[in-house]
Amino acid sequence: MLVGLGLGPGNPELLTLRAVRLLKEADTVFVPGRIAHDLVAPYREPVMLDFPMTDDEAKIRSCMKENARKIAPVAQDGLAVFGILGDPNFFSTFSRLCAVIAETHPKVEFRTEPGISSITAFAAAAGVPVNQGFTVSDGTVSETMILLKVRHPKATAESLRAKDYCEFVLVERMFFDDMKVYRNDELPEKSDYMSVMYARK
Repeated sequence: MLVGLGLGPGNPELLTLRAVRLLKEADTVFVPGRIAHDLVAPYREPVMLDFPMTDDEAKIRSCMKENARKIAPVAQDGLAVFGILGDPNFFSTFSRLCAVIAETHPKVEFRTEPGISSITAFAAAAGVPVNQGFTVSDGTVSETMILLKVRHPKATAESLRAKDYCEFVLVERMFFDDMKVYRNDELPEKSDYMSVMYARK
């Protein structure tokens, strides 16, 4: 198993309790750089990997393959943790790494554990309350939406289909014991106040 573990925005006091537990339980912890290394080091000595900051796609691919070669044997036989700044599902290298590992080690399983992302950390650091919808982008035009507090998911999805959205995921009461995940045609008429919907064109 390979777990992409969010380490938060860089302050050691913003690690989650779950992150600390997984760092201690892992057979090996891998990190992509010095800041992540220093966050993990109080709990165990991680293996530092090279992920160059470059637009050279060939070099990125080559480094991904080399890092996959180091991680895959651990993930295939035990618990490998890849600690990454922020959250592993938001603008991170983790999904690309998983795709490369899947090519050569298709039996390796993957999952992620959330960390405090730069998006939510920014609001606290800047003292900016976010009380209405907003857009986050890496500089490209987004075709994805995340909607909070979706009480009528089926009707919401129908209205978004008219705007060319076609993929939907609803998570109700996430990380509670009774968490439920619905996809596309499974969407219920009504959902709990603590519901988040993902929509993609």
